[in-house]
Amino acid sequence: MKTIFLCETPSSFKMVYTDEQKARIASISELAYPQLLSTKDIDSVDLSDVEVIFSTWGMPSLTAEQLDRMPKLRAVFYAAGATNHFAPQLLERGILVSSAWRANGVPVAEFALAQIILSLKHYFRDNRNYNAPEKHHEYPYGPGSYGETVALVGNGAVSTHLKKLLNAVLTVNVIQIPTKDPNLREKIAEAFKSAYVVSNHLPNLPETENIFSEELFRSMRKNATFINTGRGAQVDEAGMIRALKDRKDLTALPDVTYPEPPVAGSPLYTMPNVHLSSHLAGSLNDETHRMAETEIEEFIRFTKGLPLENLVSAEDVSVGKRKE
Repeated sequence: MKTIFLCETPSSFKMVYTDEQKARIASISELAYPQLLSTKDIDSVDLSDVEVIFSTWGMPSLTAEQLDRMPKLRAVFYAAGATNHFAPQLLERGILVSSAWRANGVPVAEFALAQIILSLKHYFRDNRNYNAPEKHHEYPYGPGSYGETVALVGNGAVSTHLKKLLNAVLTVNVIQIPTKDPNLREKIAEAFKSAYVVSNHLPNLPETENIFSEELFRSMRKNATFINTGRGAQVDEAGMIRALKDRKDLTALPDVTYPEPPVAGSPLYTMPNVHLSSHLAGSLNDETHRMAETEIEEFIRFTKGLPLENLVSAEDVSVGKRKE
């Protein structure tokens, strides 16, 4: 089966695919060209027999003319997450698209797990208050993990994997709220009132925009924590800031914001009970190789005629058309 590497950003491709992984692809397929191709190469090389593309962040949105130069193209194996920027025109032609979105969600779940554990131990509040010898043990410790309640908002790949991790390593009561729950807002309100940690994993659909309101933050339990590795647009940021200024016992851990990064001078940079991170929960550095490995294994299933595990559907692409 004739394959190519196609990506507009060589740095991304080099980060995601190791030399060993590229060599493995070459050993299990007929690599048409050893070098990484980009759209500028499409008109200058013969792609008439290419059946499979391997790519990652930087996969181009191919035009009809460019796709016409690959009449035998059957599948794209995308070692990254969202595909909505390039997949529609492929799916319209019956070309399969496989995405490593589940693999990309693993480090997000691991990141949230670490933040949940630290939140249950009251680490973040202790850290911001322990600034002198006399402050040692001045502030009460958190409840710990035994028997406490953690709420996961959303039931996608990240939330589902995180729930498994929580059940495997902690003795906690996990509330998981399905994204499509008909009573989503009511369930979220209940979770904010009852859980010691609320972790957001909703997809950024129009109906979830600003779903986390000032009222919700004000309703949280004393010393509770809100974690956001979902999307920044789901939070009423101004309302959250007002609530956290009044409720200094609360802690917010936003890995994503809207806009991203926050504008210069935003209180999020200086509020003591807000701990920003720069959208680093997803796959980074060595973690990106998991995505490449996922798509190599998917390709092997493809060559054997087995069902693919990470296929992208037209519905997935439609859901992906949203404000980041």
